[in-house]
Amino acid sequence: MAALLLSACRKKEEPKVVVPEVFHVTFQTSKGNFVVEARRAWAPHGVDRFHELVRMKYFDQGRFFRVVPGFIAQFGVHRDFNVHGKWREYFIVDDPPQLKNLRGTLAYAMSGPTTRATEIFINLADNKALDDQGFVPFAKVVQGMDVVDKFYAGYGEMRPEGKYIDPSRVEGEANEYLTQRFPNLDFILHTEFAP
Repeated sequence: MAALLLSACRKKEEPKVVVPEVFHVTFQTSKGNFVVEARRAWAPHGVDRFHELVRMKYFDQGRFFRVVPGFIAQFGVHRDFNVHGKWREYFIVDDPPQLKNLRGTLAYAMSGPTTRATEIFINLADNKALDDQGFVPFAKVVQGMDVVDKFYAGYGEMRPEGKYIDPSRVEGEANEYLTQRFPNLDFILHTEFAP
């Protein structure tokens, strides 16, 4: 009997995931596909979280809700506001910068030290000012940057600088807010680890 109990306990344990030092992720989007390369040497905490979010399909059906030409394209709000509400509080430790915020690099959005969670932006240009503000790139687009450049940018910057998208409603309502009111936003169909 004890052996059966021990065996049942072992089956319930999740195997420990070892994040590769380098991996690639394909983003299938409403505009086409692009591929991201992540390297733990660039930002281990950021890369580990990215790997975790891709594994759980966190980004699937998420919108590129902040696309500002010549600046950034931001995503990372889960399609379900209940899920996002929990995960946006799971902050990760800051990584020291190894890369610059050059065109095609990815970094987490943040509001101060140790506030990185799930929201990520792709630099659409070389953004030196973001280096000075402590944004730490952890990955880069290695294929399909032309796809990223085509994401719909007609809604522009979010409020209060912009006039359309309300960031508090993005956080609180996710796709319920975005898909009904901003139908032109491009989105992620699916993410998967690339060979």
